[in-house]
Order: sequence, then structure tokens, then C-alpha cells
Amino acid sequence: MSLTDTGAEALPVPVAPDCPDPRGGADPGASALLWDDEETLNLRLPAEFSALRAELPGQVSPRATDLLDGVHTWGPTATPVGVFELVPVNIDRDLPLVQGWMNDPTVAAFWGLAGPQDRTERHLRAQLDGDGRSVPCLGMLDGTALSYWEIYRADLDPLARLYPARPHDTGIHLLVGEAAHRGRGLGSALLAAVAELIMERRSACARVVAEPDMRNTPSVTAFLNAGFRCSAEVDLPGKRAALMIRDRIRRELS
Repeated sequence: MSLTDTGAEALPVPVAPDCPDPRGGADPGASALLWDDEETLNLRLPAEFSALRAELPGQVSPRATDLLDGVHTWGPTATPVGVFELVPVNIDRDLPLVQGWMNDPTVAAFWGLAGPQDRTERHLRAQLDGDGRSVPCLGMLDGTALSYWEIYRADLDPLARLYPARPHDTGIHLLVGEAAHRGRGLGSALLAAVAELIMERRSACARVVAEPDMRNTPSVTAFLNAGFRCSAEVDLPGKRAALMIRDRIRRELS
């Protein structure tokens, strides 16, 4: 079988076309807290998959260009909840803050990064010292750091083995750091704003994707409320995930 979007051979994937819609029974306020699993960042692409991906239209050498079109230059954007900006993490400045968030029991249950600073630091440096396919950021709302984001090239991630990835698909991981900022609808508002920002700043990107844990009803709900659709269920290390997709064509028609 061929992947309809890339022409590459598909790997067997357990797919549920209609993911459960949790919105009917979920507390709408709970959608502000989002989590994700770190282990997708630790997967490594097989050599033959990397070679195949490199031959697809629109692919470039990781060293040849900025793989995410300069996240640090994207600048602020207006949202219904305030002025938001993605600011790439600076280890010296931001490590204590991010490590504190990772040790929140609710966050730790899904990210798995609770512990001393060196554990969080290794997670951040793996991205900062890598080839640029994933950029860890603080989410600044009206000048205050409230959330942690990872903006990544989904088409260059092992996730691409599990769905018909298109060149320049861009992925999102997100958590809201402080309990006081959860339960206010913040997650949905920021997800919608960041999806818009990605589409504006990355003209080659036709889709924004994410893979929240299926057990995390508030996360799945937040993505649905932010205009994403659940296209499948996929098995990742440590979780069964909802593959959430927001299409550029849906954005342009809305």
C-alpha cells in the first residue's frame, strides 16, 4: 500500500478513523492543561527510512536551512487571552522554571521528566544541540512565561512512520506550567493561536499535527476546541495517542 501524500511505502498502523470525542462529558475548563510524552523525541529513524524521506519532494538537508523557519523571529501575536509569543528556551535562564513545571505531579504523569535539573536539561539540550527539527520554547503571555512548547518537524520525526506525512508537517507539544492558569480555557486559545502562527510563518506547511495521550481527555478536548480533528489512533512508546491534525485548507475556509 502507498502513502497517499508521499508515495512512500506505508508501515502497518493500527488506526481508528473516528477517535472518541470527549467533549460531551468533559469539563470545558479542564481543557487548559495539556501534556505529552517525551519519548517520541528519543526515537531514532531507521537509516533506510531517512534515506527514503530525503528523496521526497520538498525535503532538504538538515544543515542546508532552518528547518522551522526561524521560530525565534516569529514575534508576538494577538490572541483572545492576551499577546502571546514563543521564545526559544535559554538553558541558563529558563532551566529552573521548566524543571519546576516538569515536577508538578499532574505534568509529570504524562511528560515523565520529574526529577533533578540534569534530567530536564538533557531533554532540552537534545533539541537545542540537535539538527533543528525540534525547538523548545517558553510561551509568553503578556510578557509572563506561562507554558512550555516544543515545535517540531513532524515529517522528520518518527511519528511520520505512523501516518501519511507530508513535507513540512509541523508538530506541537504543550504544557501549561502553573495550576493556577489551568481550567480557564487557556490551552484551547493558545493552541489555536499557535496553529495560526505556524501557518503564517511557515508557508510550506499545510498541516499542524499533535499526538496527545488518548487517556488525557482535557488535552484531546483542547485540540478539538482549537480546530484540530482526530484522524487516527496511533501507538507510541508509553501511550496510545490521538493523531490530531489541523489543515491549512480548513483555516482558509473558516
